[in-house]
Amino acid sequence: MAVRLLARTLRGLEDVAAGELAERGLGEVQSSRHREVWFTVARPDPRLLDLRTVDDLFLLARVLEDVGHTKVELAKFTEAARSVDLSALLRHRLDCGGPPDATGVDVAASFLGKRNYNRYDVEDAIGPEIAAAIGLPYHSRRGGQAPPPRTLSFRVTIEGDRATLALRIGDQPLHRRSYKQTSTPGTLHPPLAAAMALLAGATPTDTVLDPCCGTGTIIIETAALAPGARLLGADHDHRPLAAATANAALTATTATWVRSDAARLPIGSGTVDRVVSNPPWDRQVPAQGALAARPDRLFREVRRVLSGPGPAVLLLHEAEDQLPAAKSAGLRVRDLRPLSLFGAHPSIVTLTA
Repeated sequence: MAVRLLARTLRGLEDVAAGELAERGLGEVQSSRHREVWFTVARPDPRLLDLRTVDDLFLLARVLEDVGHTKVELAKFTEAARSVDLSALLRHRLDCGGPPDATGVDVAASFLGKRNYNRYDVEDAIGPEIAAAIGLPYHSRRGGQAPPPRTLSFRVTIEGDRATLALRIGDQPLHRRSYKQTSTPGTLHPPLAAAMALLAGATPTDTVLDPCCGTGTIIIETAALAPGARLLGADHDHRPLAAATANAALTATTATWVRSDAARLPIGSGTVDRVVSNPPWDRQVPAQGALAARPDRLFREVRRVLSGPGPAVLLLHEAEDQLPAAKSAGLRVRDLRPLSLFGAHPSIVTLTA
């Protein structure tokens, strides 16, 4: 019997995550909705934990329909918890590469809109039942304390009149990459960096440049998706470059790191196949060097170093305000993808020559 799973993503990357699943043959996508991709696998596979564009990954335990807004509904959650085949669920978790043991059980619930119960009511209607059945302590989040390490983490999502109950496969969310040991302000969310590399179509034979590489997240994620690619990371500031070097060493990523001005790159014209970058634009990280006065020069340098049509995949804020400069540099928009990113709304813009 097929095993049901759901992947959590950033808003706007659902189809990218679905595409990664299909391309790698790791599952058959059933549906996508707000920040989720639902899919099935014929058998659990530890390679699922290596999905790059996914924020988190869960085994689907139950789906509840006709969930109302009153406290009477809490009994439905308790009954659902009692009806879950926990033995099969824990076996599938282990077969997917999840850890073999646990110290307890916790539940995290979320919903939109007004209800006569809160998230903690839902969590505490489910958690004690599951914990008692497994024989582990239940760690309630009601007091504001995070659960201890190595807990079995269940998630409840309520949208409209439908609720889902699912079990996280890993010990922690997939977006928490082990290589992110050294960081600086403005560092990029790893699944977003991976999605940008996928949208750029990076292959093992390409030369890929990030002219504003920061702590190296885009370069490292590109290396994971296109092993063998020639990778170049440049930044004006020596501090994030040192962090990028340290982070890359933890994954054995081979890259060339260069301290340079993104408006005056020490790279030959027409020598780069793909550009993938998160430019500063004076948000968390201020523009430095020539870009501080002439941010449009980034687009001219991108166009100069690109070999053939590119593409260049950039994360831009207020993209519409910047596209005239890209057009003036000889770049045209192939795709513009709005995102919801921790309260901000940037866009992934794919440019070609």
